[in-house]
Amino acid sequence: MSTTTTPKLEELAGTWNVDVAHSGVEFVARHMMITNVRGRFDDFAATIELAPNVTDSKVTATIKTASISTNSADRDAHLRSGDFLDVEKHPELTFASTRLEPVSDSKAKLHGDLMVRGVTRPVVLDVELEDHIAKDPWGAERLSFTAATRISRKEWDLTWNVALEAGGVLVSDEVKVDLAIVATRQQ
Repeated sequence: MSTTTTPKLEELAGTWNVDVAHSGVEFVARHMMITNVRGRFDDFAATIELAPNVTDSKVTATIKTASISTNSADRDAHLRSGDFLDVEKHPELTFASTRLEPVSDSKAKLHGDLMVRGVTRPVVLDVELEDHIAKDPWGAERLSFTAATRISRKEWDLTWNVALEAGGVLVSDEVKVDLAIVATRQQ
């Protein structure tokens, strides 16, 4: 059984490692203009360095591109190909924060640089921190939050597409990214 407490900012200061088994990196893109295709990356790592002055905090993350999964082997193979992620030449996506902008006690905008296929562009994630720290049965402190953003594939030169006979394209330019993260305080 875990216990929870409402944190004070200074209590959060320290290094937190993402617990991959209890976290998710997911995305959604429109397919054929009529449906959403949901996918995820299964192999990722991230470190969160929360500073006493929250604006000095840093986040770094690495995602293995070959770990992409949309529950369709053919689609996953195409997404790993040179038309999309080109996993042979670009085995990782990376994110490095540049600034954390508090919006409220539990919300912030995390600015950073996202590198996909060797192209680095700025992104802003809307972050929402859960209002408590939980201690698991083994005594480790756990912190959870969600983050979301929308990106344009074109900004990372991911332009492969097929025009549809009825109009529109096979894959939307906009991709929604959703993160559900649980992190443990590094001892």
